[in-house]
Amino acid sequence: MTTQHSPEHGHHHHGGNHGNHHDHQHSNEQGMAEMLDLDAQLIKDHLQEIFAWTAGHQPGPSTILDLGAGTGTGTLGLARTFPEAGVVALDQSEFMLGRLAGKVKSLGLEERVSTLQVDLDAAWPELTDIDLVWAASSMHHMSEPASVYDRIAGTLSADGLLVVVEMDAFPRYLPRDLGFGTPGLEERCHAAAGSAKWNAHPDWAGPIREAGMEVVDQRTFGYAIEEDQKLVARAAHRWLSRMRDSLKDDLATAYLHALEVLLDDRDPRSVLARTDLSMRGSRTVWAARIAR
Repeated sequence: MTTQHSPEHGHHHHGGNHGNHHDHQHSNEQGMAEMLDLDAQLIKDHLQEIFAWTAGHQPGPSTILDLGAGTGTGTLGLARTFPEAGVVALDQSEFMLGRLAGKVKSLGLEERVSTLQVDLDAAWPELTDIDLVWAASSMHHMSEPASVYDRIAGTLSADGLLVVVEMDAFPRYLPRDLGFGTPGLEERCHAAAGSAKWNAHPDWAGPIREAGMEVVDQRTFGYAIEEDQKLVARAAHRWLSRMRDSLKDDLATAYLHALEVLLDDRDPRSVLARTDLSMRGSRTVWAARIAR
């Protein structure tokens, strides 16, 4: 399993290397799914702003395709935003789609929401005339984004809209000075993750245009969430453990030690005991149509 998951959502779409152990993959996907669902709870209002912005550009789509749906945060948000629309949730992971299908059933949305398992690096679904294609934190996982954009252009209806969402940077949770250790732990971790080639946060305007579409709007939506400290602490704990596991060879001992303190539930300095956390970040969103 590669470590190039998006820290928040979307699921990776690399072909190939899926580990020999199904169990390893399953527990990895389960951890990922839990992180996606926790984040979805936290950033509800932030995502709601992006759905509303999308509806401003495309008020009444009847068909929607969610590319790289993960556990369905986007799928369900779109189904709520557009109560008349049919939504197809596409992902390469059977596990994620199973989880999504469970939510769809419990919400009574089976008539409107369907799932489709496809690895977009290997194949493309037989879908055309789609009014809204939504790709949130999924395009940077494609091995050949340019050809995916070409396919999207062929899948959109004449007045269809493509909305691409990417995180601008890793989310931040910690104050700069933790009260112990060297200040700036989080910046240091982000720098190490960046040089370890974790997710790039690409500017998609160029590739969208090259596929014969025009960007009709682009906006960055920021958020800072501190209300629910317990939930923020759980998200921070999960994220920092991924940092620790993935970066243990790239961080100086002092920084690793500080991470251990933050992740040790028995330590009063642990992230779960703090009340000065806030989850901060931003997403950039592109809206595009087929160029006339």
